[in-house]
Amino acid sequence: MDNCLFCKILKNEIPAKKIYEDDVVFGFVDIYPQAKTHLLFIHKSHTANINEMANDPKAIGEVFQAIQKYTRSESMEQEGFRVVTNLGPLAGQTVFHTHFHVLAGEKLGRFGS
Repeated sequence: MDNCLFCKILKNEIPAKKIYEDDVVFGFVDIYPQAKTHLLFIHKSHTANINEMANDPKAIGEVFQAIQKYTRSESMEQEGFRVVTNLGPLAGQTVFHTHFHVLAGEKLGRFGS
């Protein structure tokens, strides 16, 4: 995973605005926000996408527990938020380290056309 952008962030080779960290999960602000609040949560163990991560359901649970802990601490449940992950280029995945977008802070559009 030497060329993985998010692995480099975890190794402090590339700066990121950290908003959450525990032993297994890291959360940070997306540098290309798609909403007023746009956060990314990643597991510290590298998988390329959600289908790979599905082989480790514990890791998925750890990421979602981190999202729950953070969003509750920031009272984000009151207004609501969206959690999204993309798999593959056609879905918009540009970094191939499984990550979950947390979008909030404004009314979000509907999916589809």
